[in-house]
This record gives sequence, C-alpha cells and structure tokens, in this order.
Amino acid sequence: MRDPRDHDEESLHRIRALPKLELHLHIEGAAPPGFIRGLAQEKSIRLDRVFREDGSYAYGDFAEFLKVYEAATSVLTSPRDYARLTTAVLEQCAASGVIYAEAFLSPDFCGGGDLGAWREYLHAMREAAAEAERDMGVTLRGIVTCVRHFGPDKAKAAARCAAETADDWLCGFGMGGDENRGAQRDFAYAFDMAREAGLRLTTHAGEWRGPREVRDAVTDLRVERVGHGVRAAEDPALCEMLAETGVVLEVCPGSNVALGVYPDLRRHPINDLRARGVKVTVSTDDPPFFHTTMVQEYQNLALVFGWEEEEFRDLAKTTAEAAFCSADTRAALLKRLEPAT
Repeated sequence: MRDPRDHDEESLHRIRALPKLELHLHIEGAAPPGFIRGLAQEKSIRLDRVFREDGSYAYGDFAEFLKVYEAATSVLTSPRDYARLTTAVLEQCAASGVIYAEAFLSPDFCGGGDLGAWREYLHAMREAAAEAERDMGVTLRGIVTCVRHFGPDKAKAAARCAAETADDWLCGFGMGGDENRGAQRDFAYAFDMAREAGLRLTTHAGEWRGPREVRDAVTDLRVERVGHGVRAAEDPALCEMLAETGVVLEVCPGSNVALGVYPDLRRHPINDLRARGVKVTVSTDDPPFFHTTMVQEYQNLALVFGWEEEEFRDLAKTTAEAAFCSADTRAALLKRLEPAT
C-alpha cells in the first residue's frame, strides 16, 4: 500500500488493466439505460420518471431507487428480453476486464415465480452467457435471489425454483430488496430449502440496518457470504467473528456512496474491514444506476486508499476463492489471475 498521492498514470493503468471478478451484480440493475429505453420504445411502453434528461436513471433515495428499478424491469417480459439483457450486461463486464461474474437472478421478475416459466427464462440467459463466454471470455454464473419486500411466501416460491434448477451454473441462493422490511429469520424456510438442494448462500445485510443485521444473517440463515455487510465495521466483536469464520463480504463501495450509506469513499470502511482480517470482495451492484464500473471501483480504491497491484491481486484471489462456482471453474479462474511471466 502506498500514499495515494504516489500513484501515477502508469501505475493506475496497470491497476485498471488487471483481470477482475465480481460476486454482487443484479442482472436487471446492470441493464444499460439505453438498452431499457430502447426496449421500451420497441414495445411502446411509457416509462415515466425513470430517466433523467441526460438519459441516466432518475432516483433520489433508496426507496425511489427500488421503484425505478422495478419500473425499468417491467419492460423485460420474455426469455428473449433476458437473453438480450444478459448479452448487454456481459459486454459491459468485458469492457471493464471482468473475467467472472455472479449475477442475481429473480424468478419473481422471470416468470412471476412459476417454475415452468422460470426454466424458459433461465435457459435463455444460460445460452446468452455461453455465447458471451465463447466470444468475450467472461464467465457468468447465476444466484437465484428472492426479494425481501415481496415477503416470505414469495421467497419460498423463488427457493423452489432454485432448488429445481440447481446445478454447476445456477450455484447459489440469496436475498435482495429492502433491508428495512422484516427480519432475516423470516426467510429461514426458503434458505433451508435452497441449502438442502446443495445451493450456496448469501444475503443482503448491513447496508441500511446496523451490524446486528449482519450477525442475524450469519446466525439465522447460516450464509457464507453477506451482500454489502459494511455496517459490521461498527462492531469490533462482529468483525472478529467474521474474520474467524471466514464469512466473506460482497462490498460495493460505489453503490454505498451513491445511495448515501457513506458520504464519500474516504469514510467507507472497506480498508478498515480488510485491516481487521475480514475477507472482502469488490463489486458494482447496479452499475449504471450508481455510475460506476469495475475499472472505476479499482481506480477509486487506488486513489483514495493507496491500494497497489498486490492488494488488487489478493482481492481477485479472495473473490475467486469465495465464488460459488465449481472447483474446476475456480481453478481455471485462478490460473487466469496468475501474473504473466
């Protein structure tokens, strides 16, 4: 680690060019605004108050973000739409040097929780992902995600879809949505169902509520990763527990700053969490909503905290080891992360 002021353009270029992996990416939230706007025009669907004059997504706070997210998602109504979306998202990943991503996929948005419809959507996304891997070198894996503010019953339906389609490609189950609704334990049945199907588990926690929410996620749902989890930094004992158990945080610094969880990156706790031995990864969450990319995330961390190539290579290795993919896929990723000789 160096003084951030010591980074020159050459060192930043090397950092921006590093191969990257991300574990926290919502497929709909990664949709480029132009893609959604174009799809709406094709279907003659009006999207009022979704876009700003400059074409970006329009929202003020987290509640408005969720409303705009669901409004934008409403134009995605068929497996073909999701296939096109998958291609568009992976093109953006490739442009940032991402070699592996895990995307959150929701049966609630893909077929309304119906298993038969979900299979069709999943097939379309997998075909698009296979083409992208062949053409762009980006490997995608899926994590079925229930939506917290839709309630436990819909979460059970999502878990059923996940359990029936679990394999090496669809490798995880998690929960997103409004953290301020309900409790983690309300969704224990859905998580137990996914666990019994062999799926690995993550959940959003500790973004809006405090460190207790992260502890509840780990103890009540027995997850091995936590989405965001940054509020854990407020509880030294919790940080010690996370470090000892190896629970990994899917940290999204740009998202946290854009939504006002922290006023700026300098006051973001990612560096403190790493210093306490907590395993962290870096992702973009919903990149066009938060005006970020993996390249920007890397550059900002270098400029603010003085991270060097070594820190970013360690970060990528941690991410590969925390990925929910098969052992063979992980070995291939680790091979791609080895520095050129």
